[in-house]
Amino acid sequence: MSAAGAAVPQSGGEPLCVFGTGDLGRSLGQRLLQCGYSVVYGSRRPDSCGPIPLGAQALSHADAALSASLIFICVHRDHYGFLQNMAPHLEGKVLIDLSNNLKKGMFPDTNAEYLQRLVPGAAVVKGLNTLSAWALQNGLLAGKQAFLCGDSAEAKQAVSQVCTRLGLSVLDKGSLSAARELEDFPLQLFPQWRLPLCIALGLSAFFYFYLLIRDVIYAYVEDGKDISYRIMVSLANKVFPIVSLVMLSLCYLPGVIAAFIQLYRGTKYRRFPDWLDRWMLCRKQIGLLALGFAFLHAIYTFIIPIRYAVRHKLISRVVDEMKDNKTTPFYFDNTEAWGTDSFFVLGILGFFLYVLLGLTSLPSVGATLSWREFNFIQSKLGHMTLFICTAHGYIYGWNKFLKRSTYKWYTPPGYMLCLIVPSIVLVLKVILLLPCVDRTLTRIRQGWERASSRDQTEPFKASKF
Repeated sequence: MSAAGAAVPQSGGEPLCVFGTGDLGRSLGQRLLQCGYSVVYGSRRPDSCGPIPLGAQALSHADAALSASLIFICVHRDHYGFLQNMAPHLEGKVLIDLSNNLKKGMFPDTNAEYLQRLVPGAAVVKGLNTLSAWALQNGLLAGKQAFLCGDSAEAKQAVSQVCTRLGLSVLDKGSLSAARELEDFPLQLFPQWRLPLCIALGLSAFFYFYLLIRDVIYAYVEDGKDISYRIMVSLANKVFPIVSLVMLSLCYLPGVIAAFIQLYRGTKYRRFPDWLDRWMLCRKQIGLLALGFAFLHAIYTFIIPIRYAVRHKLISRVVDEMKDNKTTPFYFDNTEAWGTDSFFVLGILGFFLYVLLGLTSLPSVGATLSWREFNFIQSKLGHMTLFICTAHGYIYGWNKFLKRSTYKWYTPPGYMLCLIVPSIVLVLKVILLLPCVDRTLTRIRQGWERASSRDQTEPFKASKF
């Protein structure tokens, strides 16, 4: 049977073959069985190859190859030698290479190209190498992309149908020369996290040194106080919520910008600029980092009462009262009590919604939601979370905005700076909800188009000097 005519085996028909009975081979075979395929394993020792999934059959490599047209190669490149000896049995077969290397540039050629040279009569397809045995065992395949490349369109189509039945989204990367790119994918270290991590580290460093100057250095220079002990907890507990709120707002700012661009263009079918497209693709990672900083803020807040500095301050205040024989009760500020309680309530509600957003972004949870449910949580509740957390910040400084002492060395406190971006996002979101915005942007766009067409049709006039 030729590779061009390879057909996808159906349930109860021609089986799929798996070479390799390691963790990856067993996990892949189990998933194929669950999808209704019959599976045959090829092994050097079929009688003692170890446990295989229930319902699968273990045969010698030659017998297994004769029984199937699609063969998944789940062995390392170092063990490809036996395939060259089996070249006559693999004539016209489709070989799916799932191998990876330990580092980039480990071999002068790719594993798939090397396999194709060993078995020139077969059609080699590189693919599924980005799936782990753990993901296959736990069924976490919904929404995952399967990258394929190969020189035979028919072979890739046959493998693509199997991938689709497994629940994967298939992306054809072209000929077998693209195998280098596919084999380098698993070796990348958090490629989608680089930009969010750079943003988080940049914001953390900026606000940390900014607050270090305003709080610690200012107190030492102006008042002669050494409060450097605050660097470990107090300063960090100011940086965490600031970075968390800014990054949460950065999750929703690109969506607002995209909406204005679509309204101005009058269509949603034109591609966004590359910088905006890249920004929108990493919103999930930005949101998860924001949730991580919110967790740190919550943990640091819980330990405040047990800190030595706080306990010492409370005890000293009581001792001073006793030494001065003061019996007058402290003045109770009702407004301050309302502000404090509102501050804590908004913080608790905001953190709860934060966690809810983080949980729904997990594939195992998001897969149980319909698109409308997922969109409602990530969009409606997401903006509600941003609003509550922003209000949490405003209430924190509600009575400090106009105080001159707040602006040390004429610089605003960190919480004021962090409120700028979320406030802009919320204002722009409210503007988008107004019915007149669409008409206004349409008129602006039409005006620009008329001006542009008029400039192109007017005859050239020589300048006078």
